[in-house]
Amino acid sequence: MENVRATTRPAVWLMLSVVLVALNLRPSMAAVGPLLSAIRGDIALSFSAASLLTMLPVMAMGLAMFFGMRISQRLGDQRTVVISLLIIGLATVSRLFLDSAAELILSAVLAGVGIALIQSLMPALIKSRFTHNVSLFMGLYVTSIMGGAAIAASFGPLVMSRSGSWRLGLAIWAGLAVLALLFWYAQRSAMPRLPAAAAGNESFFGNRRAWLLAIFFGLGTASYTCVLAWLAPYYVEQGWSEQNAGLLLGFLTAMEVVSGLITPAIANRSQDRRLVLSVLLLLIIAGFCGLILSPQHLSLLWPCLLGLGIGGLFPMSLIVSLDHLENPRRAGGLTAFVQGIGYLIAGLSPLLAGMIRDHLGSFEWAWWSLTAVMALMLLMVLRFDPRHYARHIH
Repeated sequence: MENVRATTRPAVWLMLSVVLVALNLRPSMAAVGPLLSAIRGDIALSFSAASLLTMLPVMAMGLAMFFGMRISQRLGDQRTVVISLLIIGLATVSRLFLDSAAELILSAVLAGVGIALIQSLMPALIKSRFTHNVSLFMGLYVTSIMGGAAIAASFGPLVMSRSGSWRLGLAIWAGLAVLALLFWYAQRSAMPRLPAAAAGNESFFGNRRAWLLAIFFGLGTASYTCVLAWLAPYYVEQGWSEQNAGLLLGFLTAMEVVSGLITPAIANRSQDRRLVLSVLLLLIIAGFCGLILSPQHLSLLWPCLLGLGIGGLFPMSLIVSLDHLENPRRAGGLTAFVQGIGYLIAGLSPLLAGMIRDHLGSFEWAWWSLTAVMALMLLMVLRFDPRHYARHIH
């Protein structure tokens, strides 16, 4: 019995540390949307320029993904996470002192680099440490990412209203980085070393299945980044207050958390993930249609549907990638590639939506475009038959 406890305790501490680290991976972006009206009151920003606050960190995440695994092999997994949390924390707290759009955008890009280094490492770590429950623990990790977004979106406007400063509403989330650093450092002895296989440097650029997985992840994440950037401003334009629009985004991300926990547990019963993926995409399509056709009626239903769909799709896209390979280091390399290309694709969506808003005066055409993208992804799902994974990636 004592042996079981001795083995379980480090695993629990490790997972708690992973959760706290994951909470840091979205507040730097999620806090911006609900506070955008106040930010634009102080700093001259068009909607297209404001989209850079979400677009550029996501693009930085995509580019940094390609170096993340190599950096972690050189510095060590433990040190990589510590350095990344320091980058995120410093970039976030620097927002207390920003006076221009360029400085605000630079802080977002730096946070994006720190986020990418962690996200390139975590799937391999989870597959290595929690081999028999990868879906469940990936769900917990990704859910924690979305939980960080929910906290920042919901409480950022509250911090601003209490303090009178949107800068504090953006910068206060550096406290999460300090907390994660303390826990991560405290359990460093429980941190598993990833197997240093030569395949860790494997390139997936020439593999068609890797590209399909990357495009699928990128298109799905495009809906997440676009909603994160523009849902609150969309409802502010509908006449809502910044605080209520922020709470609505917080509600949506809370639904993402619920789905991120439940969906992988349901999907864990079978290696064939296609039915689950199809249901998630249909939920997103229904949510976007409601957002366009009836934003003021049943206004909690549409974010609920979007949150349940997006929240499940994000972890499931990574889980399908991990399903393709047994070796944790190779699987980590594949998910780093998938996220790298995927985030480069997803990073364009807030910019395109911002441009649509500037030119057409409404976000509705952006929501219609994302609806069409989700319909296309339904066709892509048919390709994910687990019986054929081995022949696509050896």
